[in-house]
Amino acid sequence: MPPSGPLPEPLRDHLFRGTDVVRRGLLSPARLRGPTCRQVFRDVYVDARVPDTHRLRARAAARLLLPGSVVSGISAAVLWGVDLADERDDVELVLPPGSHPRRIAGRRVRRLPLEPADVRVVDRVRVVSPLAATLRAASLLGLDEAVVAIDRMVAAGVVDLASLRARAATPGAASTRARRACARADGLAGSPQETRLRLLRADGGLPAPVAQYVVRHQGREVARVDFAWPELRLAVEYDGARHAEPGQFARDRQRLNRLQAAGWTVVFVTAADLHRPVQLLATIRAALHG
Repeated sequence: MPPSGPLPEPLRDHLFRGTDVVRRGLLSPARLRGPTCRQVFRDVYVDARVPDTHRLRARAAARLLLPGSVVSGISAAVLWGVDLADERDDVELVLPPGSHPRRIAGRRVRRLPLEPADVRVVDRVRVVSPLAATLRAASLLGLDEAVVAIDRMVAAGVVDLASLRARAATPGAASTRARRACARADGLAGSPQETRLRLLRADGGLPAPVAQYVVRHQGREVARVDFAWPELRLAVEYDGARHAEPGQFARDRQRLNRLQAAGWTVVFVTAADLHRPVQLLATIRAALHG
């Protein structure tokens, strides 16, 4: 077989076990170590052209390392379409009690029984349900980041906040941290930074705004703002990366002009501002009393 060039057709764009493909004569050991293959876990490889992602690693761990396992936690959230983890994070798997898998770097294994209703199949991989995945993820993160994770899962349509809170209230279904995070989540944020801004505002003792408020003027919709105090015609907006997209600057200016014409004041918040919470709260407080 050629030492370089494309992989054999059955292996292109796919995960595979090294020992298996060598035994079948599809690759030589030298070719397996070459530039066309990339090792994901011990004895688990993939076509080197396939991007290294947490989704790929979760699929590799569940299908090839521990075929009887179920993907859980933040890894399950990724398989449900919400990127709470990246390729640097360990893959979390669940096995039945009494299992004794070999330790392998890059994966974390828990042993506990799962209700049949909490096991689903996504991308040919067994994965815990969205509710179970969200509550487990919330239990692993700090409180604020747990709220961010819940908001992301709700905003993505993966879980319903009312159902999540009901599940969290069931004895033994969630950790104390996950229950607290459920109580603080609202599922309305358009980005993780909006959730962090909302939590900072609440912890700073500022009055509660209306999230995702639609500003209207003369019977027409002007804009939807992240946070609003309608009686003051004051809005707070998180100015994220999307505002740097081509053509977005002009659209943002036009939108701001419409808001100002409607009598609104807008306070813009950047990622740098979130690292200066005292100054940021003072700015918003001044606008509220201005």
